[in-house]
Amino acid sequence: MFLDNVVIAGVLTVGLMLLFFAGLGIFIWKDMQKRKQR
Repeated sequence: MFLDNVVIAGVLTVGLMLLFFAGLGIFIWKDMQKRKQR
């Protein structure tokens, strides 16, 4: 493929963004669970 480095960088960027938002979502979900127990 002609743009190998660009494609790999793009996939890596999207993967990191997904990991970041998944982690943020899990953090918010766990925080909501703690607040419900009070």
